[in-house]
Amino acid sequence: MSRVKSQAKSSARKSAVADPGMAMTHRQILFVIFGLMAGMFLSALDQTVVGTSMRTIGDDLDGLSLQAWVTTSYLIVATISTPIYGKLSDIFGRRPLFIIAITIFLLGSLLAGFSTSMYELAIFRAIQGLGAGGLMALPLTIMGDMLAPRERAKYQGYFLAVFGISSVIGPLIGGFFAGTGEILFVTGWRWVFLINLPIGIAALAIVLRFLHVPHSKRPVRIDWWGAATVILAAVPLLLVAEQGREWGWGSAIAIACYVTGGLGIAGFILAEKLMGDDALIPLKLFSSPTFSMATVLGVLVGFGMFGAMMTVPLYLQLVNGATPTQSGFLMLPMILGLMISSIVSGQLISRTGKYKPFPIIGTAFMSAGFLWFTFATYDKPVWFMMIGMLLVGLGLGQLMQTLTIASQNAVGPRDIGVATSSSTFFRQIGGTLGTAVIFSVLFTRIPVVLQEIFSNTATQQSLTTVASEPSVRADPANARILELLADPSGIGSALDGDTSFLNTADPRLAAPFLEGFATASVSVFWVSLSVVLVAFVLSFFLKATPLREKSAQQEVAEADAAVLAQKAANETGALIEPSMARPREQD
Repeated sequence: MSRVKSQAKSSARKSAVADPGMAMTHRQILFVIFGLMAGMFLSALDQTVVGTSMRTIGDDLDGLSLQAWVTTSYLIVATISTPIYGKLSDIFGRRPLFIIAITIFLLGSLLAGFSTSMYELAIFRAIQGLGAGGLMALPLTIMGDMLAPRERAKYQGYFLAVFGISSVIGPLIGGFFAGTGEILFVTGWRWVFLINLPIGIAALAIVLRFLHVPHSKRPVRIDWWGAATVILAAVPLLLVAEQGREWGWGSAIAIACYVTGGLGIAGFILAEKLMGDDALIPLKLFSSPTFSMATVLGVLVGFGMFGAMMTVPLYLQLVNGATPTQSGFLMLPMILGLMISSIVSGQLISRTGKYKPFPIIGTAFMSAGFLWFTFATYDKPVWFMMIGMLLVGLGLGQLMQTLTIASQNAVGPRDIGVATSSSTFFRQIGGTLGTAVIFSVLFTRIPVVLQEIFSNTATQQSLTTVASEPSVRADPANARILELLADPSGIGSALDGDTSFLNTADPRLAAPFLEGFATASVSVFWVSLSVVLVAFVLSFFLKATPLREKSAQQEVAEADAAVLAQKAANETGALIEPSMARPREQD
């Protein structure tokens, strides 16, 4: 029996040494991270770079009214493909799926760069989204394979830095390309998509050269019904979240989306229950209190994060008169706070092995930031908003990586892919829901607030006095506001379309409109604050299991070696220690 034990241990050691992924040096890890970061940079940048160029694209392709579908197609396909990539990578391995994701994204970028109509662009953006789903989910999954949870915290800050940098330079790059007539004989805005090609090719080269993540094949069933029903559930609900304000939340098409989505959710749960461990999102994951709570917190944090990311730049542009590019730079305090807190929290998690305080502190910082925003008024200086942004960023940096680590640590090593992608999937759902609710509240409140402001007697008298000045009436920059004052019936919808007139008009005439938008924005900040406060309360109930000391690769390799040892023992009729024959249970 002693000889069998020795052989089993020797076999396990040989397996670990022979496997190149089992003993990666810091230098090797950094090379892999560079490739993963480049891939994630592609998807993160694409979400910000397109927004500032969309007006130019719509004008050139004669379809500005269809611009929403260009964004919606990308978002929906990227969201629903995220859990599919996670499950497929568990089955077939991370490397081939990541390579496929980059390739699909590059193909979509190439096609989008040569679109001839908005319909074509929407289809090609959907192809981009199909690749982006993998680019968003797989890098953190691969990190989970290579590094133990404690070590992982140090490196995940790099990925948040990529997210932050893309948020800042995206509007700048988009504005530059949109404002340039032609580059290398190609229309300027088309480079918004073509710029992905050199970045993606570099990422692909690094991945092909350095990313060699071991994969243990095992017999599985493909969850086709799960994939079909998650699409049936997610697409209608994401669609109505994106388009509901335009359609009407109680319209026939919206109700059809609600019903279809509800049936899809019921079908998905049934399909996942029948598939068991082979499910697209195994229901057993939710038997872990840690994973379940981390998922709920992810949805709420996604709601708050996207609420801030979407509302604050709009506020800076409309109230403070910033250009899209300037608003990107003015978001630097949020990005700086995110990077600082993610690096500091990552180092502390790595040294102490404890992450319980960070969701609590992170949601507290986010709550403080949104509370600060509720005191915003149109005449507050820009630095006032920047303080709130810093607080929100300090909160987000502690939450994003910590919740991912908690989800990964709560499951077995073979389920890290599906756990990471599920966590990302639900956070994106929360973000989409947040965007829909935020903009619905904002554009519902704006007409009401504007009507209240302009019905005030003092405001009317002040505007009448200013409008009667000859210099004011002679300035063409004031023409739009003077028209609205002459016909007040259009005041409620004055900010629904082009709002550039507010930046050039007499400040005294623009002030009531700016006040109205600022007041409506405060309502939005109260909604975000309420959601984040719920997350703050729930964060106290997150059960922080001890972080494992080994990476998923090591645990799987040791488990496989133990199985081989048990087979050898069975053949000789000997017994080995149970601890050697069983994979390590989750903490």
